[in-house]
Amino acid sequence: MAVGLALLLALTQQAPALTSYQAVVRCAGLTQAASELAGGEGAEGRALMDAALYWSLTAMQAAAAAGRSAEAAEADQTRARVQAVRLLSAGDAEAQAALRQCRSRVPALD
Repeated sequence: MAVGLALLLALTQQAPALTSYQAVVRCAGLTQAASELAGGEGAEGRALMDAALYWSLTAMQAAAAAGRSAEAAEADQTRARVQAVRLLSAGDAEAQAALRQCRSRVPALD
């Protein structure tokens, strides 16, 4: 709960300057997929879960700003996650690089 509140606070204070809703949804999908594949174990798993939560909240905020419904935003994230699971599971270099970039844009929660 505390992590979620810290992420929400960070989201409202340091939203990343991405160029599109689709880019935010892609980061949400990539981080959710990586978190799912990691299983949430250890420091890396927790960091991926935090990143996934951050990008999911960011995507919902971007969707609201764009006039999209919460249901449409959730569906967009689900599609992005499913695609990202396939790509990351296959070792796709572009998806792995995009995941690293998305993770680098998550604000520090210290």
